[in-house]
Amino acid sequence: MNVPDGLLYTESHEWIKREAENIRVGITDHAQAELTDVVFVEIPKTGRTADAKEAVAVVESVKAASDIYAPIKGTVVDANKALEANPALINTDPYGEGWIFVLKIDNPDDLKNLKAAAAYKQQIA
Repeated sequence: MNVPDGLLYTESHEWIKREAENIRVGITDHAQAELTDVVFVEIPKTGRTADAKEAVAVVESVKAASDIYAPIKGTVVDANKALEANPALINTDPYGEGWIFVLKIDNPDDLKNLKAAAAYKQQIA
């Protein structure tokens, strides 16, 4: 299972990449493998505010539908529209082209509540 160092992770299997005052969010390799073939992604609307652990997107696969949560409080400033035409990007490149949304951080201290790669690896072991 691919768990890149340098990213942060949540209990609910989202990955987080810090980008200045924003974070880029997607689901982990573990999560996409559990879901199997992704067939639809409901991306969040730009400008939407979200609290930490609030569902902001939905990923549907042939097996299940799964809510995707905002890892911290913030405002959605971008969403991956490519997923609407090609939801399988989540399966083929979960940490790259399969990203789901970008959130403008309200409080950078909130990032301290997220897991480093080593802790996430223990969670999914």
